[in-house]
Amino acid sequence: PNAFDAEIIKLLERMAENVSYALDNFEREAERRRTAQRIEYLASHDGLTGLPNRISFSQALEQAIDSSRRMGRHFAVLFIDLDRFKIINDTLGHDAGDTLLKEASRRIKGSVRSSDFVARLGGDEFVVLAQEISDVEQVAVVAHKLLAALLEPFVICGQECRVTASIGISVFPTDAQDEQALMKNADLAMYAAKEGGKNNFRFYSKDFKTQSPERLSLETSLRQALEREEFLLHYQAKLELSSGAITGVEALLRWRHPHLGLVLPGKFIALAEETGLIVPIGRWVLETACAQNVAWQRAGLPPVCMAVNLSPRQLSDENAMQHLADVLGETGLAAGLLELEITESMVMGNVDLAARQLRAIKGVGVRLAIDDFGTGYSSLAQLKHFPIDTLKIDRSFIHAIPHDAQDMAITKAIIAMGKALGLSVVAEGVETPEQEAFLREHRCDQTQGYYFSRPVPHDEFAQLLLRTSSRPRHVESARR
Repeated sequence: PNAFDAEIIKLLERMAENVSYALDNFEREAERRRTAQRIEYLASHDGLTGLPNRISFSQALEQAIDSSRRMGRHFAVLFIDLDRFKIINDTLGHDAGDTLLKEASRRIKGSVRSSDFVARLGGDEFVVLAQEISDVEQVAVVAHKLLAALLEPFVICGQECRVTASIGISVFPTDAQDEQALMKNADLAMYAAKEGGKNNFRFYSKDFKTQSPERLSLETSLRQALEREEFLLHYQAKLELSSGAITGVEALLRWRHPHLGLVLPGKFIALAEETGLIVPIGRWVLETACAQNVAWQRAGLPPVCMAVNLSPRQLSDENAMQHLADVLGETGLAAGLLELEITESMVMGNVDLAARQLRAIKGVGVRLAIDDFGTGYSSLAQLKHFPIDTLKIDRSFIHAIPHDAQDMAITKAIIAMGKALGLSVVAEGVETPEQEAFLREHRCDQTQGYYFSRPVPHDEFAQLLLRTSSRPRHVESARR
């Protein structure tokens, strides 16, 4: 080529280099932008569920406060806590817990309006910012949808699990006018929902403000109660209807608080469950009840079956079986004279896992009872999976007998079902002679309630057991 062609070739080569350089820079800039966007996304979103995180929610809440204040509008903050998540996470493992959280986030997102803002705060806590609400009924509708969506069974690792949710609601500007107060009030309302039985929602009330310091004080006292030996047990007899004899007894926990006096379980069991204190407290109850049963026998009293309530956390505790074996060995109580009571909801959360745990307990000879039967999710088909010895009919069905035909029909059906499965049936909350007569007529095995005896201290129960064992059966003088 001539000189002119050579210059053209050099020019084209330089242009090619410049284009290549420009393209390289463009790709690097594009990659830098993608990286920056990814970093920004990770900083503002939850890595597990993909929902906005606490930082994003805080920003959205501040914007909602500003715009609502200018426009004179209302909005609501819904604080959502999954009630049984820790049990499933502890028993099935973290992978199962992560799967549940991802599915829960999908359901929450699908239950609200497109204009609402959903975020995960961390753990099993979610929050919804319900924008531009016209009245509280509109928020209540959203809360009902959320509860219904989360109540549907979750299929985790091929197993069906159930959780419920507790939701606390605070409204701007009625309940609070800044971010911190709105979140605090929604949190207080959520705890009120938990204390009200879970699987429900509560709107914030000014009355909750007085509960928070009391709750903190109660938790502090509860942590010291075992060390200070403030717990005690009362014992309520179970009467065998066919013979009139006391054949069973339930140990019921009481707390002798130094300032509040005698505190019943309804005031502190939920708190103990939430804080994990129920595990050491439950161990104390089991040890004390078994030792007391042996003490009564050594005093010459006839043997009775001791019933002890088992909490969800105790059932899922990895050391539960070892502790049970230790207590039976140390106290010398025959395993057949101990009955552990569990609720329907405890076993319906994960049927397969609960069945394995209960079979292990049954394997050492301890009896098992379903407490408060008729109020949970179980069915006849599900019940056959569990090695249960006893059904306890919930007191809510007994209360209106003989005036409520529906409760009478339900009670008759439960007794018949128990008989068909070869189970012993106990009716709780029996308070009148009419109720006992109805239960006797329909062949209920045992009754428990104030009509025969209130829960009493160990020495009073010993006297009651002595009187009934030395008298003819069906004596009315045993009742109090």
